[in-house]
Amino acid sequence: MKKLLTSLLILVGGYAHGQVNDSVHKAPAAAKKWFETFAIRGYLQARYNRLLETNPDLTCEQCDRSWGRNGGISFRRIRVILYGQLHERVYFYLQPDFASTLSGSTSLNSTLLRDAYMDVGLTKSNSFRVRVGQSKIPFGFENMQSSQNRLPLDRNDAINSAFSNERDLGAFVYWAPPAIRKRFSNLVKEGLKGSGDYGVVGLGVFNGQTANRPELNNQRHVVARVSYPLTIGQHIIEPSLQAYSGEYVIARDQLSTGTKHRPDLRYPDQRVAATFVLYPQPFGIQTEYNVGRGPEFNPSTDSITTQRLHGGYVLLNYRLQYKQHQLYPFLRFQYYDGGKKHERDARSYTVREAELGVEWQPFPSFELVTMYTLSSRRFEDFQRQDNQQRGGLLRLQAQVNF
Repeated sequence: MKKLLTSLLILVGGYAHGQVNDSVHKAPAAAKKWFETFAIRGYLQARYNRLLETNPDLTCEQCDRSWGRNGGISFRRIRVILYGQLHERVYFYLQPDFASTLSGSTSLNSTLLRDAYMDVGLTKSNSFRVRVGQSKIPFGFENMQSSQNRLPLDRNDAINSAFSNERDLGAFVYWAPPAIRKRFSNLVKEGLKGSGDYGVVGLGVFNGQTANRPELNNQRHVVARVSYPLTIGQHIIEPSLQAYSGEYVIARDQLSTGTKHRPDLRYPDQRVAATFVLYPQPFGIQTEYNVGRGPEFNPSTDSITTQRLHGGYVLLNYRLQYKQHQLYPFLRFQYYDGGKKHERDARSYTVREAELGVEWQPFPSFELVTMYTLSSRRFEDFQRQDNQQRGGLLRLQAQVNF
């Protein structure tokens, strides 16, 4: 009997000890401290555009203001990004740029807000989420692709002419299943030059005057986009369709004295675009084309009128890997015929351009791009009419990632 009691006591004691251990292992994790809920990253780009330059009057205001006469070594971007998952359904993103040139100012390297938004998950998996704040408009693959990842030094004129700095204040709903969200993320992380996660379906409303500009009417722009990255064998392709519609108001500080215009300065602003991407594994293709209508200066009447626009580009690229080195040779052709609503007098453009270059990454924290541009640009406003410029130039950019 004594042996039986002793055995029972040992058994009960061992069970109780196991319960205590289990409770210790299952204790809830300590709440994160405030400084553990966000992270910091960024990048810096330094450029020189005037090697082998044949025409100092060939410029591109929206591309890079250090193009052309009196352009020197410059900072194109100095971005510091704060971001974090504050809650399983709440994400924030804040990005200032310390290399901006303010409109009407001769000072360089001013600070300007690029992104400031929150994502709020409508489901636990965040398949549906709402983005509120200043962010990129879901229109055009290259527009949404970060300049940190893009191969050519500047975005193409045809798609980028839709939105200065690609951003505006608005509210957007994005949907994508978790597996596709992970695929969007991997296309960037794995060096395939993805655009980031803007959902399989995106819908939104926004002011329409472009980033860091006040709204000038009571009508919102609307935008819709559908995109899906498909795996076909060893390759990934991503076709997309997108469109937006609204009414743009030309600000009076964008007008030259003598330019004729509508009394209310309000013009239709509508576009539709198609995109096809074959990610470089190792050969890649990226192409987009858009059509629409918007305000454009007419030199024959010295007036801003609603006119049709169209244009696009084709980018061919290749990915070479040797040990930790990565090389991306690329070739891009672009064409655009239309206006740029956010430039003086809704400046009229016809652009034909070819760019041949290579991006070299000896290690993840540093990139060097060398690119030769051969360009023909007609850009006319009230102050500069019959302005056709042609030429070539070799461009260099060093980029550090942190």
